[in-house]
Amino acid sequence: MSDSPAIQVADVLDAARLLDGVAVRTPLIENRVLNERIGSRIFIKFEGAQHTGSFKFRGAYNRLARLSPEERAAGVVAWSSGNHAQGVACAARMLDMPATIVMPSDAPAIKAANTRAMGARIIPYDRLTESREDIAIRLARDGGATLLPSFDDPHVMAGQGTVGLEILDQAQEAQAHITQILVCCGGGGLISGIATAVEAARPDIALYSVEPDGYDDTARSLTSGVREQVAPGATSICDALLAPSPGALTFPINHMLLAGGLAVSDAEVRAAMRFAFSTLKLVTEPGGAVALAALLAGKAPPCAGDRVVVISGANVDPDLFADIISGND
Repeated sequence: MSDSPAIQVADVLDAARLLDGVAVRTPLIENRVLNERIGSRIFIKFEGAQHTGSFKFRGAYNRLARLSPEERAAGVVAWSSGNHAQGVACAARMLDMPATIVMPSDAPAIKAANTRAMGARIIPYDRLTESREDIAIRLARDGGATLLPSFDDPHVMAGQGTVGLEILDQAQEAQAHITQILVCCGGGGLISGIATAVEAARPDIALYSVEPDGYDDTARSLTSGVREQVAPGATSICDALLAPSPGALTFPINHMLLAGGLAVSDAEVRAAMRFAFSTLKLVTEPGGAVALAALLAGKAPPCAGDRVVVISGANVDPDLFADIISGND
């Protein structure tokens, strides 16, 4: 493992300057019922309020805005199950550049539709038999476009880390003493960026990754010290978090800075989505609700202070959402 992390806090601060006035400063929400249920102050960082309904816009814009005019004209190629796709498509549209997204054929319809609506071209693939990375690399090479990974890119990681800067600022405004932050984890881009930002100012805060059962490769990697793989045949409703292993750039940071990793079942995710809708009045997608699921299921380690739970996205198919909140799933 490299001794030099892919990003430093200076990179996150630079991303914050670039995103200022472009990205949404998403709310940090406190709810009395949730506080009473848990027995302490809980704050929800709701990235569903970001452009395109997830945190992914932050990293995409931070990378694409740095391209030269010639690079922008050649376009961008990315792979994604939906949220990175929408973030890239939105950023590319703002910067007047073409975007091509390699997306699994079984991606949620709302994510595919929103990506197309922002002008991106979608190349479908079979996630069980084809490699999205291979397809994207070939498309970028053939067209001279910039390849934009969904998490393993320093500018993407730094952009996502601006969530952490906002958490620290907003918690101070709320006179909260945050001692624990729970963050969803797929490839690790969001939590590695948040951890980098938080460690620089508040090294006493414990950060935990949260993953779906069967896709707890980051949790297992944190224990073993090497990048573990997802077992073949694993399934989850959390389509946004189905990365096969931690990122080569994200994992060294997470291994160094995280306090541990947690995992939740699909049933616990559904319960969290119902709670978010009925009590917090928030729409969440399955992958976006895993950190809240860990808290509600009692899986978060005890802490003496206040907690932040990051809800990372709100892009859920209407039919699936209706089934889940009605208990018909």
